[in-house]
Amino acid sequence: MKFFPVVFILISFSQFVKAHNISSFEIPRSSVIDIKDPLSNRVYPIFVKLPASYERNKQTSYPVIYLTDALYSFQIVSGATRFPMNTGKMEEAIIVGISYSKGSKGPSSRIRDYTHKKDTSWKLETGQALQHANFIESSIFPYIKSNYRVNESRTYVGNSLGGLFGAYILLTKPDMFTNYILGSPSVWFMNNDILNIKPKQNLNTHKIFIAVGDRETPEKDSPRHDMVTGAKKLALKLSSEQLPNVKVKFLAVQGANHETVFPTTAIQGLYWLFKKS
Repeated sequence: MKFFPVVFILISFSQFVKAHNISSFEIPRSSVIDIKDPLSNRVYPIFVKLPASYERNKQTSYPVIYLTDALYSFQIVSGATRFPMNTGKMEEAIIVGISYSKGSKGPSSRIRDYTHKKDTSWKLETGQALQHANFIESSIFPYIKSNYRVNESRTYVGNSLGGLFGAYILLTKPDMFTNYILGSPSVWFMNNDILNIKPKQNLNTHKIFIAVGDRETPEKDSPRHDMVTGAKKLALKLSSEQLPNVKVKFLAVQGANHETVFPTTAIQGLYWLFKKS
């Protein structure tokens, strides 16, 4: 008898699917647009999800949440924010996922675009972070601004190499984003080179959420890199005197490793940034 509720839920869902003639699932209010980088001629699919109130609130402008690794992160962030946004616990936002360049496998696209220096020891191309950041700033931002009702608030969400890319943008192009969520940032890349970058004088107000799984160490689940120590060092760097108006929140997610930590990082970080008081 203790399994009856689970069976009932499964039967109910199956009946719902049959009743509504559903053969596949699409994220509501979402679309995909291709945008070309004019310098590289690479084409990037851009995933866009509009808030539930977007069509009925014609005079409202919305903040934008930008995600890297969109094939992975877009589904997670869309699902995790749906309930708190639709119930008014979180401020609504437009979600924009930046995917990998067409014709490239995910690893080659992200390693090329999210790393800030060339490392010849890698089999895949590295070191195109500046070009990718320029593409986002000069092509994706204007497209989103021209086609959707957005305000000036932009939040960056990146994980692993995406976390490294976000830290690089904050340190070198501080006007690009308002707030940052940096999950398990790959501080280790090129012997912690990101920690050697001197930040530009930045008087902007930023909120930065850095999270890492507490098992992301060689002694536990991470076979090569101590992600916890790296994340803590990055948090300390981003709290420096060069960034006087930056508020950093650090979270070590208990029991999480590199493969499982991002969903918690994303929703806890976004709830911290968009929670309605």
